[in-house]
Order: sequence, then C-alpha cells, then structure tokens
Amino acid sequence: MTGDRDRVGRAGTPGDVPAVAACLASAFHDDPLWGRWTFPDERRRGRDLLPFMTLMAELGLGEVWTDMTAAAEAVTLWTPPGASYGTPQQEEHMSAVLEDLLGPRAAAIHALFEQFEAHAPEGRYYHLEWWATHRDRAGRGLGTALLRENLARIDAERLPAYLESTNPANLARYEALGFARVDEFAPPDGPTITTMWRPAR
Repeated sequence: MTGDRDRVGRAGTPGDVPAVAACLASAFHDDPLWGRWTFPDERRRGRDLLPFMTLMAELGLGEVWTDMTAAAEAVTLWTPPGASYGTPQQEEHMSAVLEDLLGPRAAAIHALFEQFEAHAPEGRYYHLEWWATHRDRAGRGLGTALLRENLARIDAERLPAYLESTNPANLARYEALGFARVDEFAPPDGPTITTMWRPAR
C-alpha cells in the first residue's frame, strides 16, 4: 500500500476552498458547458466563474470527498455512496448565488442540475463531481496521477465509479482509466454531456 509520503493528493479542508475554486475556475474557463454555455459573455466569464466555482467547492465541504495536490494544482471532488453533493441547508445559498451571477439564466442552470440528477444511476458508487487541473499546470500529469490514486482507493473498496463528461476532449482520458460511455444528454441549445461508468474491480 502506498504510504502517505508517496501520495499525490491530500484531503481538502474548508481553508482550501479558495484554492480549489481557483483551480476549477481556471480549468473550466473554456469548457463547453460550464464555461462557454453557462457564461457565454467571455468578457465577464473569468469574473463570474470564480464565485460559481467557489459555490461548487463549498458544496463539497459536507459529505463530499475533496482531494487535491499540495497547492491545488489539481483537484477532485467525489460524492461517496449514500452521500449527497450539497445539503438542504445549502440550497438557499446556492439559489442566491446563481440568481446573483446569472439573473434570468439561473432557471436554466437549475433545470440543468435536474437533468444531471435524472441521468444518475441507482445503487452504490462513487460519483466524480469535478476533476480539474489548473491551466498553468496542465500537461504535467498531475491531474491524471491524482485521479489514478483516487480510483485505486475506490478499487480497494470494490465499488464502481460514475461521472458526467462535459468536454469531448476528455472522453479518451476517462476511457484510458477504465470508464465506458453510457448515455448522452444536453441542455437546450447546449453541448452534449456524456455519462460514463467504471465497474467495480
């Protein structure tokens, strides 16, 4: 078993929320869904994406497993079996943030979240909510190393994993890690989202 000194990642803490959010905002700036579709105005995207991703990082403070490299060059957020991403107590805060950032388009994001929920499979599995590498550190293998380490832990528990890929450029990367395509869906006038499943090992 890999010792703590050999680990790529470490557990995220509440104090890491700003760094996790900055990594997510950087990585998803040009994402077809969370970048270009959610924030179509490129002049405002960088400004608005950071508070949006701060919200996403905050939702991971409850039952979600947040893992990160030492300085949040790469991050993963997983919902374990039986847990939920966000709590009922956070829903009011979430709605307020989305309304403030998106105005009338907030309703489209809420509808999108409902699509995600409708396509989620039944049963016990780890759900990869977010996987990101800061653009300044991309191409060095940090994100893949972190995700491989996470999957080794999941494999040790003999549980499957599930994700929704919002960028077709990542499909081959996920497939190389053992995920297979399951289904597709899309918001109105939006990009295709691919659901993927990795069986228990």
